[in-house]
Formats: sequence, structure tokens, C-alpha cells
Amino acid sequence: MLRKIAAFALLFALQGAPAFAWGTTGHLIINRAAMLALPASVPSFLRAQVAIDEVSALGPELDRSKGSGRPHDPDSDPGHYVDVDDGGTIAGAIPLGALPGSREAYDAALDSAGTDEYRQGFLPYSIIDGWQQVRKDLAYWRADNYLSVHAGARDRAWFARDRALREMLTLRDVGVWGHYVGDGSQPLHVTVHYNGWGRYPNPRHYTGRRGLHSLFEGAFTRDHARLSAVLHLVSRNAAPPGSPHGVIAQIQAYLRVTSAQTEPLYELEKSGGFRFATPQAVNFMQQQLARGASELRDLVVAAWTSSANAAVGYPEINVADILQGRILPSREAFGGD
Repeated sequence: MLRKIAAFALLFALQGAPAFAWGTTGHLIINRAAMLALPASVPSFLRAQVAIDEVSALGPELDRSKGSGRPHDPDSDPGHYVDVDDGGTIAGAIPLGALPGSREAYDAALDSAGTDEYRQGFLPYSIIDGWQQVRKDLAYWRADNYLSVHAGARDRAWFARDRALREMLTLRDVGVWGHYVGDGSQPLHVTVHYNGWGRYPNPRHYTGRRGLHSLFEGAFTRDHARLSAVLHLVSRNAAPPGSPHGVIAQIQAYLRVTSAQTEPLYELEKSGGFRFATPQAVNFMQQQLARGASELRDLVVAAWTSSANAAVGYPEINVADILQGRILPSREAFGGD
């Protein structure tokens, strides 16, 4: 049934669902390409066809939920972008490559500059928060998988059921979080020039008209993006960072590279690349989709690797202690009854 639902959602999206950030097509392709590129080192449930279909179908989900009302929309929408200026800073106060360690500290720094996270956006923290959730999901999966065999006899079946639940939750979390990672590869989500150059110095006379944002990520991507081409451009699987701190640095670097593509995008618009679908414009778009897919793939691998050193249960127990048989918690430690 899950396979049928995911396949139907994917078919519907590809055949004419409305466009949102990166468009439905772009988010579907990013999530699908990332899942298809996962290495054999991650659990097999992540590489199953039903998982690929489900995570792909969930790619546009955060845009489908827009328009839910207040406080949902004003609290959630700024999580899709961050306004980076031409100097590589946010509001002239925070370098994109040196973000504070928490959203609270980020907002406090912006407040000192006379603004806040809701006006400037907090996409980096959406990506970091999602990664931490997937890392925790996979930590519980490791523990459940081990304890379904090695726990006390009264608890093994419970841990097996909890593992199945964790697999469903992990796919849901990866699919929805993949939307934020994908937004991070769209240059117009990582710049103050997000829909026309705006009231900034413009010596190269880039367009000031609104509409570029929706054209690039919507109709242009829908009409010209191809999964096969994006997969060909996905980077080889890089070694994941060895710590959560390394992941945060990786995410910052990812967004800095995307921000640097803002001016090349405007150059393509200026030369008519998007209007006439030139090979250069199509390749630029597909390169950015591939960067999003590569980043999502690498972050999933990093979450899996790092989950071996995470903690689960209450009071917290290190996963490594469980897997090495030093501690065999009961189901009550995981919230079981």
C-alpha cells in the first residue's frame, strides 16, 4: 500500500501539480536522486524502492502545507531561505560561514543589527535541525535492530515493532527535511536578490523585475529538468564528516557555494538563457539540482555514521554501549509500556 501511495503521489506531481520553491519537479528530483545515490553502507530499508518512492514524493510536502494559517505560515516560511548580502553576511552582521551555534544566538545577533530571523530567514538552522532529527532516528533504529535479537525475551518483539515504526518515521523525516536541503541549492533562496536585484548597487544592470524567482524554479525547471541528467551530475559519495560539528561546517560551506551562484544566475537571465532555454541555462539548473541531491545524500550518510555515537532512551544510553552488549535496556527505557 505504501508503494502504491508513493507512486501515485509521484505520478501526480510530475503531471502537473502547482509549482512552489524549486517547483514540485525540482524537489522530487533532488530527493529521488539523493536516495538513488545512497551507498550500500546505509541500512537496506533506506535503499528499498518503496523508500526511494516515498522520500521522493515527500519532497514538495513543505510547500503543499503553505497557506495553513497563522501562526503556521509566518513561523515556518522563513525556514526556507536566508538573505545573504553581496559581502557574504546576513544583515551585515553574521558571516554565512560563521553562524552562531543556535537559532536563539542567531536571532540575538540579528536583533543587535536591528532585524530578526523572521525577516532574514533561518534556512541553515532548518537544515541542521533536520539532520539532527534524522541522526536520532537512525540511532534508535540501530538500538532497536540490535535489541530485537539480544534484549530480554519479554522485550524482543516490542523492539522489532519499534524498529518498524522507526523506519516509517525515518523515511518521513528524510523526505520532509530533504525539502530544506534542496532549497539550499537554489541560489535565489540564499541571497538578498531573491526576486529581481532590488535596491542594491547594480553596475551590471541585472533585471529588477519580479518574476525571475518563479520562472527559474518553477516553469523553467519543470519543463527542462531531467532526472537522468541530474543523476549523472551527482557527485561521488564523499566521506562524511566525523562529528556533528563537522556537519554544521559542511552545511555552511554548501550554502556559501550556492550563494556564490547568484550572479551567474542573473547573468544567464540577462543573456536570455532562461527565456530561450539555452544549454548553458539548462545545465546551470541541473547542476544546482545535483548539488542539492549530493548534499542530501552526503548528509544522510553522515547521519547514519554519526548515529553510532548518539544517545537514546531516558535516561540516555549511548548506542555504542548497547551495540557492544554493555547495556541491554528494557522497552520501558524507550517509552514502551
